[in-house]
Amino acid sequence: MPALAQRFSTVFDFLYPPRCAACGTPLASEPGRRVCARCVARVELVPNPRCEVCGGPLESATSDARQCARCLAHPPRYRIARTIARYRTTAEDEPGSLPALIRRHKYGLDQSVGRALIEYLGDNLPLSANDYDIVIPVPLHWRRLWWRGFNQAALLAEEVARRLNLPLDTTAMSRRRFTPPQTAQHHDERIKNVRRAFSVPNPDRVKNRRILLIDDVMTTGATVDECARVLLAAGATSVDVFTLARVL
Repeated sequence: MPALAQRFSTVFDFLYPPRCAACGTPLASEPGRRVCARCVARVELVPNPRCEVCGGPLESATSDARQCARCLAHPPRYRIARTIARYRTTAEDEPGSLPALIRRHKYGLDQSVGRALIEYLGDNLPLSANDYDIVIPVPLHWRRLWWRGFNQAALLAEEVARRLNLPLDTTAMSRRRFTPPQTAQHHDERIKNVRRAFSVPNPDRVKNRRILLIDDVMTTGATVDECARVLLAAGATSVDVFTLARVL
């Protein structure tokens, strides 16, 4: 049966060539992919030098500082944060860009885009499995999960956990309070918006464990910092953050 299914898939792809989820280019020459190599190569990386804590760019390439001004003034609860790409929110984004694809996934309710976004992770994650005991996604409130139909952070966390060969726990942390979208809020408003929004129902699931927290996009870091605070209060040893993209 598997061989027959493979033959059917090959014939179907020949008759109806799959197209890049980002730009729509036919993928006949790139079997098995959901995003063309050109779109993946267009991803804008976070410029160097980077803050050793939050992973954002430092103010000056000639500075001897190892942390950005925000992390020095307000040290986050998480240990480090790392990301793959830069996320721009400007109207100039091309339809085939990574930010446009992420927005289509989250707000266009297109679940098929989730597998495409995974290809932007590249072949080598900037993480070491030896640093963690468990992978946990930032949770959605049940109302938003019902409306969207999926948790985009959980889909990403599943792939990261698979690559690192680490256990995934999608229910260790819950979102107990419904919060308005963070999109149009500045940093201080975001902090207030997510304060006491998360909980760890069973602390034994995170106690004495090194946690890798996953989200799709990091903006000011207010959400992941509040998650880290709650996880540490529940007994976690440490919390690191990994996102697909970061607003800069």
